[in-house]
Amino acid sequence: MVALKSFAASGSTENVLSDLSLHIADATIKPNLVCAFYDCDHDDQAILDFLRKEFPDAAILGGTSCAGIMTEAGLGGAGSIGVLLIEDADGDYGTAGVRLEGDAADCAERALHTALENAGCAGELPELIWIYQTPGQEEAVIEGLRRVVGDRCPIIGGSAADNEVAGKWRQISQGGVMTDGLVVGVLFSSGGIGFMFQGGYEPSGESGIVTRVVYGSAGGSGIVTQSCGRQIVSIDGRPAAEVYNEWLGGVLAEKVEAGGNILVDTTMHPLGVDAGKIEGITHYLLVHPDKILENGVLSTFASIEEGTRLYSMRGEKARLVDRAGKVASAATATLSGGLSNLAGGLVVYCAGCMLAVGDGMPKVSQAVASSFGGMPFLGCFTFGEQGAILNKNAHGNLMISAIAFGK
Repeated sequence: MVALKSFAASGSTENVLSDLSLHIADATIKPNLVCAFYDCDHDDQAILDFLRKEFPDAAILGGTSCAGIMTEAGLGGAGSIGVLLIEDADGDYGTAGVRLEGDAADCAERALHTALENAGCAGELPELIWIYQTPGQEEAVIEGLRRVVGDRCPIIGGSAADNEVAGKWRQISQGGVMTDGLVVGVLFSSGGIGFMFQGGYEPSGESGIVTRVVYGSAGGSGIVTQSCGRQIVSIDGRPAAEVYNEWLGGVLAEKVEAGGNILVDTTMHPLGVDAGKIEGITHYLLVHPDKILENGVLSTFASIEEGTRLYSMRGEKARLVDRAGKVASAATATLSGGLSNLAGGLVVYCAGCMLAVGDGMPKVSQAVASSFGGMPFLGCFTFGEQGAILNKNAHGNLMISAIAFGK
């Protein structure tokens, strides 16, 4: 039998932990896994020490989330901390943290093996892998995990966030607090797990082929290892920023000339990659452009391969509000028994979407709560989202992931 409980409060770290302690004392639950997400202004070490003391036998994972969290009780808001407790005496759970130093893929592979050992399941295939990491090397992390599990196991999670894209994001596991790390959780649930990974945007009509990217080398060898990267030089043989600006009707003209940050300007107008069709409907993996660099180079929050067709996408506030609930419903529908078998869930909602939705965010938490039938859930707001789409694990931006835990 699987049982979930969520707790949330806002204020100073000391006051929130005191409040949470009272709620936890009244809860009849002994968690095997504890997920904790919180505003970046909180004291990470105090949070981790609290969780270790309260739940000495539980696996721990989490980190910072942009402007707080959400639960079935509503939006936590600035200064909030949220905790999700998962009790599953017949399941197995393990986590491991590692700093992403050197080859990120190697680091991820090592962390996965350690997490499996900590779960007492070395060499076994988890039902799901949950990850929380520093932004920047998400594709390499997925590559390292896929060396072990391929696409036989969904990899779901997010990239830790702060409140101002200032690099103040952190990650926690029972091993400690990290600013440049990865936490890997392996879940062997006795009640089953459903999941979904989608975006809330549609194509606007324009598209083009990526004809050149800036890509790096492996370590200090100078050897190019892949023709993909996070700086798009050209689309259809022309400067990428110029083409993208034309797709957006010229709204970026000044920044095409001078360069600069375009993160806010492009939240409702990302790029999309065709991920394939489900029941005849094309699904897109979204990519968020963040800067225009010298010579019209377009910087993005996800890696793009040369030869990829990029689609201009558009979003609306109302669609982003509704989509979270639909993704939660879709995740629940994939669970054996559907809503009647739901114990609760985890949700990853892009921080860029959250900031764009603004005062509509209470409706987002309400939509998720309704889709989960009022069962406990915890949601975080991230600077990158990972999930399985059409049986392939991938990293995207402006996306939503939902996990539904069966009873």
